[in-house]
Amino acid sequence: MRAAVCVSAGGPEVLEIRELPVPAVRPGWSLVRVAGAGLNRSELRTRQGHSPSVRFPRVLGIECVGVVAVSTDPSVPDGTTVAAVMGEMGREFDGGYAEYALVPNSLLMPVASTLPWEVLAALPETYLTARGSLDALGIEPGGRLLIRGGTSSVGLAAASIALGHGVETAATTRRPDKVSALTVAAVDHVLVDAGGSLAGPVHDVWPEGPDYVLDLVGASTAVDSLRLVRRGGIVCVSGSLNGWLLPNFEPIAMIPTGTRLTAFHSDTIKGSVGTAVLQRIIHEVEAGAYRPNVDRVFGLSDIVAAHRYMENNEATGKVVAVP
Repeated sequence: MRAAVCVSAGGPEVLEIRELPVPAVRPGWSLVRVAGAGLNRSELRTRQGHSPSVRFPRVLGIECVGVVAVSTDPSVPDGTTVAAVMGEMGREFDGGYAEYALVPNSLLMPVASTLPWEVLAALPETYLTARGSLDALGIEPGGRLLIRGGTSSVGLAAASIALGHGVETAATTRRPDKVSALTVAAVDHVLVDAGGSLAGPVHDVWPEGPDYVLDLVGASTAVDSLRLVRRGGIVCVSGSLNGWLLPNFEPIAMIPTGTRLTAFHSDTIKGSVGTAVLQRIIHEVEAGAYRPNVDRVFGLSDIVAAHRYMENNEATGKVVAVP
């Protein structure tokens, strides 16, 4: 089979297309013929060498969709359409940047879908993260939601879900040329983040601040998000567009009294729960209620260009690779 192998830490050029043996099936694991894999910034950082637990060479890819080629799980027979997300895919074991992936049965999410493969591939990690994050925030109709990193794939998915829940949204982008993407996504208020605090633009929209902040930028903005949300509001950090660590974080000094800070990690949605959530998302996309937000589709042989595109922040929405 063909696979994109990360041979060492470095730039996009360390991803090489190689011929590898199709993985041998073993008990508790099933072989999936990959039809598409969403690309994620966590893979970019792993490729750059920021995941100390990952050993190279490694086939990256924390998610994929496809068809079960050889099953060891009677409840998910050969020929079943499945998605698989996280669970150390592309980190501890080879992931979705390949024509076949050997996946633990616990990660298989059997779904029914009429969507094209590249659209289905854009949904699992992105929409499960967006849905889980909004659940962690406890959004309610009539609430006010600020999405930081609004033109990311998760940001656009969150805006789509929030719209369906009757939540008023504001979303940020650091690139004026991406404002139109947020307008098309029906975001109520588009804010251009020029760096520094967003207090002025946000309080022009909501003088008391938003009820909820979904922070997809992460380390550099989390403390500012805590200052922006209304007293008693909640901030959920679900992204790490600029890294994972909060340096010199002092909770008592930096979390205003009554304000809540939480996080969401998509690895928490697994098994039948994850399958049910993903199936609902697929139905909503098929019905036109949610937008799949596919930015660009690359062939597996163009994985270097795909990573360069992602690393240069050119995407507005999800980047997908297909074999």
